[in-house]
Amino acid sequence: MALSTACSAARPGQSAGSGTPAPPGGATAPTAVRPPAANTVFDYQLGGAYPPPAGVRAVSRDRTAKPAPGLYNVCYVNAFQAQPDADIWEDRHPELLLRDEHGEPVIDEDWDEPLLDISTSAKRQALMDIVGPWIDGCAKAGYDAVEPDNLDSYERSDGRLTSRHAAAFAQLLTHRAHRRQLAVAQKNTTDLLPQRRRIGFDFAVVEECARYKECTDFGDAYADRVFVIEYRKKDFTAACRAWGKTLSLSLRDRDVRPAGAEGHVSERC
Repeated sequence: MALSTACSAARPGQSAGSGTPAPPGGATAPTAVRPPAANTVFDYQLGGAYPPPAGVRAVSRDRTAKPAPGLYNVCYVNAFQAQPDADIWEDRHPELLLRDEHGEPVIDEDWDEPLLDISTSAKRQALMDIVGPWIDGCAKAGYDAVEPDNLDSYERSDGRLTSRHAAAFAQLLTHRAHRRQLAVAQKNTTDLLPQRRRIGFDFAVVEECARYKECTDFGDAYADRVFVIEYRKKDFTAACRAWGKTLSLSLRDRDVRPAGAEGHVSERC
């Protein structure tokens, strides 16, 4: 599976807070939820917002950034893992970090991020008191959609979490977002494609699906409403040949640096 580059330390930090409780009401998605159109030209701006290149019609930005005026805006939320400043979680919500047999947090070693404990209904509800207001903030800021990252964190949990736990928490996230009239992206994780409708995903944001031969699966599942990010030129080139007329394809540097920063790469088919 592709690593979730959206967890790079180069992106803006997120802090945990208790926020406000979820409002009452049903979880049915309102008709105002609007997924992106297929093959919308897309730019992935998680490492810092910058003016979108000419021709871009959709962007994904960290939830701490403002949406891009006039474009389709996707709000990035690290919903399944804590940011590198995990001391905030350790101080305020230690019971919500996944722990190993020694009581130490289970860490995604690629990005030095502790995994959140989504293993029980009670803990998932407690996490919604934190993550839910982040989603509310995306809606209030004017975003069109939300991208909950690290859906596949159960694969890095040493067996302490399962896809069933991930699906259950993702369903809470999609219900919250739909009540705020936000579309919701499935982030990676072909294992959960069969459950996409039950969970409530509306489209997909996928990293390196050409490299891992998953683009067709996501394109078929979401009627080509898929934003693809490749990090290797050869994979991007192959993806453009195969899906350039159907999927939204971007080449980015692995740290998704902003325009003007050394090492910034941003291309589209």
